[in-house]
Amino acid sequence: MTLSLNDTAPDFEADTTEGKIRFHDWIGNNWAVLFSHPKDFTPVCTTELGYMAKIKPEFDKRGVKIIGLSVDPVDRHAGWANDIKETQGVAPNYPMIGDTDFNVSKLYGMLPAAASGDPAKRTAADNQTVRNVFVIGPDKKIKLILVYPMTTGRNFDEVLRVIDSLQLTAKHKVATPVNWKRGEDVIIAGSVSDDDAKKQYPQGWKAPKPYLRIVPQPKA
Repeated sequence: MTLSLNDTAPDFEADTTEGKIRFHDWIGNNWAVLFSHPKDFTPVCTTELGYMAKIKPEFDKRGVKIIGLSVDPVDRHAGWANDIKETQGVAPNYPMIGDTDFNVSKLYGMLPAAASGDPAKRTAADNQTVRNVFVIGPDKKIKLILVYPMTTGRNFDEVLRVIDSLQLTAKHKVATPVNWKRGEDVIIAGSVSDDDAKKQYPQGWKAPKPYLRIVPQPKA
């Protein structure tokens, strides 16, 4: 199954380190980040899980819930959490899915439908496509998909930056330019006519080109 932006995020039931969940119910009216890992006790993922725990307050401020996934069972996640705390200074403070039947990995197109067998006998290389980040909105639609190789750690500061943009542009008819950060100028969306823009921005805008209309970021 191939997922695209604006597809409905597949719902599922799964065991996690914080009990059984149904994914859509767990999200509720929040935003969510689902990020996956090919195997427990893998080095790059160890650093990622620790960093996500450190910056979880930033996601909390934005009304975003975090959930991780690995194909290994939940009881192995507990041992890995100890290693993460020892090496990164903080243990995961969000649920981790145990995807031992590969159900979630298949639903999200991270493993082929034919994947089967004992997850303990699979190597990280067998599961190397399970290195994804999905940002999901309160409407349960997929807003962002990132896929990383095994050897490159993910940039979760960038995920926060994109969430800032997604949340702003969901409320206001604007777009964010290259390398935009919260508080910087934005662009009036192309779907907004000049006449409508004048009503919304009576103070006017900067326009180095007619199609590039720059205004201060609207207040959230």
